[in-house]
Parts: sequence; structure tokens; C-alpha cells
Amino acid sequence: MNFTEGEFIYINKPYRMSSFGALAYVRTRLSRAVGVRRIKIGHAGTLDPLATGVLILCTGKNTKQIERLQLDTKEYTATLQLGATTPSYDMEHEVDATYPTEHITEALVSSVLSSFVGDIQQVPPAYSACKIGGDRAYKLKRRGEEVALAPKTVRIDEIEMTDFDTDKMQLSIRVVCGKGTYIRSLARDIGHALNSGAYLTALCRTRIGDISINDCITLDDFPQWLENQKIE
Repeated sequence: MNFTEGEFIYINKPYRMSSFGALAYVRTRLSRAVGVRRIKIGHAGTLDPLATGVLILCTGKNTKQIERLQLDTKEYTATLQLGATTPSYDMEHEVDATYPTEHITEALVSSVLSSFVGDIQQVPPAYSACKIGGDRAYKLKRRGEEVALAPKTVRIDEIEMTDFDTDKMQLSIRVVCGKGTYIRSLARDIGHALNSGAYLTALCRTRIGDISINDCITLDDFPQWLENQKIE
């Protein structure tokens, strides 16, 4: 493999690591293996630290493909806790409000999920990397500043319920969507549409375009994988 010229590396990003952290881990070891101070590398689409799954890394001239790859359809699996919300719409923050769930049935969930298929308006999370006047929204929030993000049009191709635990009020879904879709915001909106609340307890990106999680290497396995490669 010629990492300097350009290659794609498919990583299964671990839980509680940032996408940049995963990239940095790979870059350090690649640079050492190739014999350069700092190899050129980028990733095609950020995953939240609390999310796992497909992270495409591009080296060398393949970094020019990042914009194209970001347009590819993505698939996620997610678990939502119904009846409560958090400021970040996931488990990064503590629950800030609780809501009734006695009225939520499987039939109601199915009806609500179907209403999200197609082009929808979605407000990104305040705790996100969206920029406001040059600053990242999450940095403004962490400084205690108010953040107001405008809604944008995103596309949901498929959404289905894969499990619903009525005792715990935990809903598992599979989502196929286009660029820019925040599954955390989708969880928030599903909770609202159910006349309740919801936040993510688990999120995995299982596919980007034709690349599935089965094509990916874990970071634990990456050093051995790299050692097995014939490097030009």
C-alpha cells in the first residue's frame, strides 16, 4: 500500500473517542511506518465521541475524495430512551427533564417514525461542531452562552423500529439518511412527536456508501493490520 500517494482506511471508531482522536492515533503509527514526520490524512465525516462505527480515513491524494464521500448515504443504528431529555440529546449530559410515557404504544411509535421519511427540517444540536460566527456551537455552550441554530433540510431515506422495550421505554431504530443529518436531533424530534421526550443512549454508524462496519478495523487491531501491509 502507498499511504503517501493515497489510500483509504476504514476504522470502527471506539466509544468515547473523538473522530480526531482516532485519526491522530492512526496518523502517528502510519507516519512512523512510512518514515515521514507527519503523513497527510483526513476523515470523511465526524462521529460524536459517544458514537461508534464507520470512520473513513483518507491519506495522501485521496484526501481530495473527502467532500465526495461526505455526500454518500449513511446508515445508523440507535437506541433512544423515551420519557426524558438531556441538553446534548445524548448521554454526554445528565437528564434535565422527564415526560409521561404511559400513552406511548408500538402503533404510535410506528406512525411517528413514518412521518420522518423524506426531506425534513432539522435544527442541529446546540452541542455540535456547527459554526456560529467562526466559533463552534459546543464551545459557546460550554462557555455558558446562548446558541440559536437555524433549521436545515436533511433527508431520511428509511427509518424503522428494530426493538421496543415497553417496560424500560427504550426504542431501537435503524436510519438511512443523507449528509448533515444529526441522529441526536432526530431522537429529540421523535420524542417531541410522541408528546414526550427522548435522548440517545447508543449510536453506531453502520455504513457509509458501500462501506459497512464489517469492512472496518478496530483501533486495537490497527497496529497488527499495519504490520501485515506491504508498504511502498
